[in-house]
Amino acid sequence: DRLLIEWDDGDDQPKLVAMAERDNGAHDEHHELVYDLSDYDNIRIISFGKASAAMALAAAEVISDSLLSRSSDIPVPKLDGVVIIKDDHATDEEIKTLNEKHNIIVRSASHPVPDARSVAGANEIMDMMKSSDSRTLVLACISGGGSALFCSPREPLTLEDLMLTNSRLLESGMPIENMNVIRKRLEKGKGGRLAAAAYPATVLTLVLSDIIGDPLDLIASGPTVPDDGSGWEDAYRLVEEYGLNAGGDHELPQAVLDLLRMGKDGKLDDTPKSSHPAFSSVITTSDKESANERSRFLSETVLVGNNDAAVMAAAEEAEKMGYHPVVLGSRVDGEASCVAGSYISMAEMLSRQRNDVTIKYPIAALPVALIAGGETIVTLPPRCSGKGGRNQELALSAAMKMQDMGLRDVVLASVGTDGTDGPTDAAGAVVYGGLVNEETIHDAKEALKNHDAYTFLGSAKGQSLVMTGPTGTNVADICITLVK
Repeated sequence: DRLLIEWDDGDDQPKLVAMAERDNGAHDEHHELVYDLSDYDNIRIISFGKASAAMALAAAEVISDSLLSRSSDIPVPKLDGVVIIKDDHATDEEIKTLNEKHNIIVRSASHPVPDARSVAGANEIMDMMKSSDSRTLVLACISGGGSALFCSPREPLTLEDLMLTNSRLLESGMPIENMNVIRKRLEKGKGGRLAAAAYPATVLTLVLSDIIGDPLDLIASGPTVPDDGSGWEDAYRLVEEYGLNAGGDHELPQAVLDLLRMGKDGKLDDTPKSSHPAFSSVITTSDKESANERSRFLSETVLVGNNDAAVMAAAEEAEKMGYHPVVLGSRVDGEASCVAGSYISMAEMLSRQRNDVTIKYPIAALPVALIAGGETIVTLPPRCSGKGGRNQELALSAAMKMQDMGLRDVVLASVGTDGTDGPTDAAGAVVYGGLVNEETIHDAKEALKNHDAYTFLGSAKGQSLVMTGPTGTNVADICITLVK
């Protein structure tokens, strides 16, 4: 519903319209971005991230179906493009339709650690951007996971440097937004460089956000957004803060450290800023004398989905099921085990209301659904061999807290909306009061100590993993705690 084709009465001229929101300082303001398709010979759809296939297909269908539905002698732009998907994150039918119907190539690559296919796909997209001209409209569909899938090392770095860097960043417990401050300086297409490569083409980016607060310059490392918010010094400061420097707990490759140091010392060019011509303002009406003329930027970005929308949808569903929803927010972060303790403490307070009518300030009337979104972290020790993810760790920590508090009437589910939690095939887990008991408490403690939640939750004693497979979206995590 954020992208549609409109036709002017009389002249049969198709226009692509994107519905955007802009912050005017006081409130979000709805804003239409209008693209007269007669101004373009080519429309190129590029897409990368965990939701890349679904997003690219939806955009292609809007454009193709609308253009083909009208009989007109006016030539329509040629459609092509490249989509990079995470392995097994597109159906055979989606791949076939993108390729055969819309002339869009689909490439697979690895996530969360990039591989040679990530580089090949990224280079293919960059080459396509460099061959674009002023009569090209680039439609970039970007979702979380794009940083690993769209990956082309900056010289003299190698893929191996970036693979090791990503592994060390994940180990460090660094929030994703900080990871991307570093990543965008190590690659050819991040931090606005994709839009700069496409110049003088017009770029419209549709973003599905997986980062708390929806910072457009950090989602997938902001390939089409000016990088006004960070610089080399910020990246180097993070290296020191998280023990990524030489001799640190999560030491980065020497070539990466050398590059970051050279950048900090002013010896390397930084990412493009708002002053780059790729981000300049243009008049969009055909009649430049018109009183109704509109302006937009040559590169625009529209947020089409985020964690807040998912949290609200979950609250609406909980209400339909008879629960009283309490939305705790969509910006929850911190160590997964600590966040779990907060959720269960709230659940324990709610549970008391059943037998204690003297509680003066109840959170809500029972039954209650506590609903929260965001993205927690798990800080791993060096050489950790456990298997799991932040949602599984949160769930197991919550089960332990329930056992400690003697709660039996509480159920907690914590899941990644993309269907993947950490380097596992589980989306997360559902736990309940009584899962951890005298029989299972030793194994549960060992699993939590070794960050091995997957093994416990997937065992006969646990049987708590949520297995959805790829969902076709990616808007961070959702945690729901039900108190009867």
